[in-house]
Amino acid sequence: MTPEAILIGKADDAVVLLSRYANRHGLIAGATGTGKTVTLQGLAESFSERGVPVFLADVKGDLSGLCQPGALTPKLATRAREVGFDDFAPRAFPCVFWDVFGEKGHPVRTTISELGPFLLGRLLEINETQEGVLHAAFAVADDQGLLLLDLKDLRAMLAFVGENAAALQTTYGNITSASVGAILRQLLILEREGGEAFFGEPALALNDFMRSAANGYGQVNILAAEALINKPKLYSTFLLWLLSELFEVLPEAGDLERPKLVLFFDEAHLLFDQASKPLLEKVEQVVRLIRSKGVGVFFITQSPSDLPDSVLAQLGNRVQHALRAFTPKDQKAVRVAAQTFRPNPKFSAEQAITELEVGEALVSTLGDKGIPNVVERTRVRPPCSRLGPATTAERATVMAASPLAGRYDVAIDRVSAYEHLKERAAAAATPAPVTAARSRPTAPASQRRAPREPESIAGTLVKTAARSLGSQLGREVVRGILGSLLRRR
Repeated sequence: MTPEAILIGKADDAVVLLSRYANRHGLIAGATGTGKTVTLQGLAESFSERGVPVFLADVKGDLSGLCQPGALTPKLATRAREVGFDDFAPRAFPCVFWDVFGEKGHPVRTTISELGPFLLGRLLEINETQEGVLHAAFAVADDQGLLLLDLKDLRAMLAFVGENAAALQTTYGNITSASVGAILRQLLILEREGGEAFFGEPALALNDFMRSAANGYGQVNILAAEALINKPKLYSTFLLWLLSELFEVLPEAGDLERPKLVLFFDEAHLLFDQASKPLLEKVEQVVRLIRSKGVGVFFITQSPSDLPDSVLAQLGNRVQHALRAFTPKDQKAVRVAAQTFRPNPKFSAEQAITELEVGEALVSTLGDKGIPNVVERTRVRPPCSRLGPATTAERATVMAASPLAGRYDVAIDRVSAYEHLKERAAAAATPAPVTAARSRPTAPASQRRAPREPESIAGTLVKTAARSLGSQLGREVVRGILGSLLRRR
């Protein structure tokens, strides 16, 4: 078997997935308890062994066992021998744990700016007019140099554009309070689902998902999603952001001998349940185009009918575990699943789907030149790592030894739009200081003149007459008047 051939299991011959076609995406489907997790775990191990980084959304906690070696039981050893898995031996894989809420792994964060108005508008399920207001809020933030990092920044920005709608209208278009209110209500729903934890800094650098261990194995990134799965809007927000960010950041790569990264999204139907048409179109576009970046995406769900036909058509590698046909709806799902395979004349795929044992699956992968192989009834290989979750102590040990320890664990709240707008509002609300009227300076007591006594009427008359009569005659007249007055007294 060539290094690029990833063993899935055995039918009459080995059933393999060619690593060069892993970027053509895939589907792992089947009812609960039929072996989907074991198949996923085996594929993740195989990619890691070949130096390919892997991302897994672990919705039940079972996949955390990848960080621990499995048990060499007689049952597993027999299955490995029967399917031709010659390299079977218990071993652990280099795992890094992540958690949007920061409880069972390194926190996963992104910023509002990185998500962008287009994707955010699709996720909030707002109408075209409201989306225009959201774009205007982002544009105002850019023009005024205001960072949009977390939800409080976006709320403050929306409040600002709503309050200043009249002044902004000529540059950014009409902004109504009704549209602003509708966006804020949708943000509140996202926030109550835990969006406050997802948006912020330090934001995830995607290169930290695409690392290799010292032994050359690809890093296995495990997202603890037991709590996240109960918040479908936030879960779908994370998945779509991750796909979109990879598509935007990674350069074109074409078809490689092995992919740069492989993503496994469990409970994938949550990405599409009640999704609007524009959102479905966005997911379809990203899934279709991201393969050229060297990224493979595998969706894990119960039935192929859980996925839109436009997305299902992009999935070239398929593993179908058993489905139960108890109701007419179940029977229709079985027929749909069987019709997605290239028929094998040896058996009826529709009948086989309901008869598969645990650990069996119908498998069809892409062969030479990317042509689908006929479907095979396959016994799936066992994993080398532990079947079941890691203990709390084992998880803590792995996290302590993580190459990313300390990089994302403490949140950073930089000065951004919220703080700047708060300062502006406070400055506008503060009244201007009152300027006191100027008073003349008071001279020291030593320099003050003593008040003069009021002059008599006679004295006043004499001075007036003297100013009027500057001649000798005038002076004598004055003297005569003064002498007469004095004699009368």
